[in-house]
Amino acid sequence: MMFQAIDDIAALEALYGTPGEASLAKVATRITTEYRRLLEASPFFTLASVGPEGLDCSPRGEAGGAFTIHDDKTLIIPDRRGNNRIDTLRNIVRDPRVAFCFLIPGSKTTVRLNGTAIVTADADLLASMERDGQRPRSAIVVTIGEIYTQCGRAVMRAGLWDPARHVEPGSIPTPGDVLAAQTDGGIDGRAYDEAWPDRAAKTMW
Repeated sequence: MMFQAIDDIAALEALYGTPGEASLAKVATRITTEYRRLLEASPFFTLASVGPEGLDCSPRGEAGGAFTIHDDKTLIIPDRRGNNRIDTLRNIVRDPRVAFCFLIPGSKTTVRLNGTAIVTADADLLASMERDGQRPRSAIVVTIGEIYTQCGRAVMRAGLWDPARHVEPGSIPTPGDVLAAQTDGGIDGRAYDEAWPDRAAKTMW
């Protein structure tokens, strides 16, 4: 099926009209007092990056905050244990542009942030981010370009925090199911799923 693309900015703007005053007035180029409070309430965010192979969007989360506010222009994110794909880090090393969407459990408000980043393995910095005796192998230092709130319509339409809309885990494929299907049974999906909770607990940080 073929769809006609809108490939002209003027045509796109004509379709949507002019942004409301509030949509533009809320944009800041630093972390204000209000934005600090919103960020500090967020234990989970997505981090988008771009590189020669394309785009990546990675989930990041940690109770108490998955980042440190270093100053009003800088966030520092410890790179905690993961799957070692390092897609985000590979991208940042070659293209510093990054974008974030911060979620706040129970709130319809989300926060968007755009900026640039570097990856560092500075020993003193990593030591300051140690958790349960484990230091991250690197950290992402983000310089803020702009930060602003996003209206709550998407969260409201999704019913994101409504327990009645939460999915029953048994009703969707597990990671093991996906692996088994992708490898034509070469990976034992059930064994993978059964081993995962213990493996995750031992490698959380």
